[in-house]
Amino acid sequence: MYLLTYEAEKKTPWNKGKVVGQKPPFKLREIWGIRIRLQMSKNLRELALFNLAIDSKLRGCDLVKLRVRDILNGDQIATRTIIMQQKTKHVVQFELTEQTRLSISRWLNHSKSLPHDYLFPSRIATSSHLSTRQYSRLVACWVKSIGLDPLTYGTHSLRRTKASLIYKRTKNLRAVQLLLGHTKLESTVRYLGIEVEDALEMAEQTEV
Repeated sequence: MYLLTYEAEKKTPWNKGKVVGQKPPFKLREIWGIRIRLQMSKNLRELALFNLAIDSKLRGCDLVKLRVRDILNGDQIATRTIIMQQKTKHVVQFELTEQTRLSISRWLNHSKSLPHDYLFPSRIATSSHLSTRQYSRLVACWVKSIGLDPLTYGTHSLRRTKASLIYKRTKNLRAVQLLLGHTKLESTVRYLGIEVEDALEMAEQTEV
């Protein structure tokens, strides 16, 4: 009996019931769908987190560890900032749009955070800042709120969103590579999946 059970477990694929592969970026209408719901609910913390996640294009591990001082220029929210990535130890620079700066400013006024504080402190006593798991759960809630499948989208969808939009508008791979902090252009190509996207786009524009 034990052997049969063990053999059955061995044959069960690790990814059964899971969506594997790259998480797709959000489309503009989906970005605004989530943003409007967060605005309507007056959730200052999550709105600031959502907007910053899109603008920064940071991995979740870097985003949750940002401190208030990281996005300040004097006593104002910076229009541009530089962060060293935890995974690669490479520096990336990103711009904060006006709506992101406004949402962060409102959140900081509400939270009364000091420059050395984490930008998104955890609500769990044992953790000083929002964890990547908590961040992932929030993203799942945002995705559900606009009727999308949370198994299809994830935190990496937010990292990919602005990079994908920039590429679609400019076709400038080098610029996207710098924004994402990739050392190799090939990594950016694979990350964006642009070969497939470009092929589909050309197919849609070709009449036969």
